[in-house]
Amino acid sequence: MKHHASDAHTLAAAYALGALEDGERKEFDAHLRTCEACRHEAAEFEATAARLAAAVAQPPPAAVKPQVMAAIDGVRQLPPRIPTVPSAAALGGMLRRRAVPLALAASVVAAALGGVTVWQAQNGQDLRQEARQAQRQLDAVSTVLAAPDARTVHGRAANGAVTTVVASRRQNQAVFTAGLLPTPGAGKTYQLWLDHKGTMRPAGFIDHDGTVLLTGAPADADAVGLTLEPAGGSPQPTTAP
Repeated sequence: MKHHASDAHTLAAAYALGALEDGERKEFDAHLRTCEACRHEAAEFEATAARLAAAVAQPPPAAVKPQVMAAIDGVRQLPPRIPTVPSAAALGGMLRRRAVPLALAASVVAAALGGVTVWQAQNGQDLRQEARQAQRQLDAVSTVLAAPDARTVHGRAANGAVTTVVASRRQNQAVFTAGLLPTPGAGKTYQLWLDHKGTMRPAGFIDHDGTVLLTGAPADADAVGLTLEPAGGSPQPTTAP
């Protein structure tokens, strides 16, 4: 697959997720030797994905393994599913368009899948409720990431957090993701804001590295702000976003 020189810079997220083909990965490895910005970005994506998965993982209950082993004999094995393999050119085009959204979606999936071991320790009703909530969150975020008019902007907060906003004017929604976000501390939380011509309006919360759907309508907002606020949030920022 052939790339323009500028295309290589869009593949850091796909590289970190192991989503590149062998030839593409070799080309990107060569690119990393000469591009400090991409090395830094790929390392941050890898660290964030690993941190998100570890943050929600818990050992499964001791009773899970014997229950699964006991049920195996009664489960009929299905025939293997043979997927259709897209052409290298088609795959490459998709990766160039979706490299950053892939990493953001991965953070949501990591949180959802990591929580499965927690759900196993709860009763059936709690499990179904948590699963529905996780599915709704994943669907909402995926809708924004897959929007044809999705626009991605990167930034770095004053506290060192690496941030990304993906917004869709057509959907009138935006997704915020943060990596390397310091712990807010006891009685504190990170609050998000939408800047509407100088007026800061609450747009939700994020307590740790991850991805959230902003509340409110971002279509006419000029910027997204992040502040450290008392637990429960504030009607207006108490510090400069």
